[in-house]
Amino acid sequence: MPIVVIGLSHRTAPVNVRERFAFPDARVPAVLKQLRDSGAASEAVILSTCNRVELYAVTALEPRAAFATMRDFLINCHDYRDPVQDEFYSLAEPHSLEHLFKVACGLDSMVLGETEILGQLKKAYDLALQTGHSGARLNKAFQKAFNVAKHIRTETNIQRGSVSVGSVAVELAEKIFTSLLGRQAMVIGAGDTSEKTARALLNRGIHSIIVSNRSHERAVELATELGGRAVHFEEWAAEFSAADIIISSTSAPHYILDRARLAPLLKPRKNRPLLLIDIAVPRDIEPEVNFLENVYLYNIDDLQAIADDYLRQRREEIARCEAIIRDKAGALLGGANSAGAVSPSRPAFGHQ
Repeated sequence: MPIVVIGLSHRTAPVNVRERFAFPDARVPAVLKQLRDSGAASEAVILSTCNRVELYAVTALEPRAAFATMRDFLINCHDYRDPVQDEFYSLAEPHSLEHLFKVACGLDSMVLGETEILGQLKKAYDLALQTGHSGARLNKAFQKAFNVAKHIRTETNIQRGSVSVGSVAVELAEKIFTSLLGRQAMVIGAGDTSEKTARALLNRGIHSIIVSNRSHERAVELATELGGRAVHFEEWAAEFSAADIIISSTSAPHYILDRARLAPLLKPRKNRPLLLIDIAVPRDIEPEVNFLENVYLYNIDDLQAIADDYLRQRREEIARCEAIIRDKAGALLGGANSAGAVSPSRPAFGHQ
């Protein structure tokens, strides 16, 4: 049975659409079970990040029927009632495998060659594997994707330079303030993206960093590593008067900061500029705060312009990477065809 992929990403859908299709990790196993129980797929993996939501599946359905079924499934999962046009893309073999490999290598990312997506892809695959929803075909495909990403990283220059969403956010901060020396930053949310962003800020001369997270223990741990200070999550608003830059990346399902809450917090700042960078999906900060005086709000899509600069720098490496990916995908399909398809009635689970 073939591997197909259907999804939407920063290339096809703005953040206000992507955030409505995002899956929290805790929900993924039940959604995968529902999909497999429906008979639409025998194996499946869901990848949900700030820039993409993708469903990889092994299916016995004819591709056109599979794409229609899985698109409706994703729409119904989120009770999405707005018209859907070109937001979704769908790929069958060999293009589905080539796409998976490109995602793993950072070739389909907002920041070309970024490395965070590989960790996110491994986490998504492991969640499906540990809950029994990834089988022989997806196991082999994802393991191959990880190997291809390693090959691309070592054999090309695609990851040369600044290659993470966090580092792009820091470059945006430098454009706003010219220099980060003496500035104070606060990071809300202590996940991987927040940690990388905080480290990038330190490397560019930030004076001090405050870390706030729902798990205060994790905030203390990260603040200690960064030589900063941790504050309890319910107390982060009290730090607004001192902060110049606030980078928010929580997993909250709703805004943690809106215009009504922010407005009174600005008075003690005495017209000092405040840069808010919202790299969460769903978004952490209400867009209307951008209308407040001396407040500059940027979301994940606003980082695209800086990412495009990196794209131009790495353009000469893209053709080389894509040639490697086509070769690796063709080799994998050749091996799968010669070995025969996995029986849909008795899927084999576990590492292959």
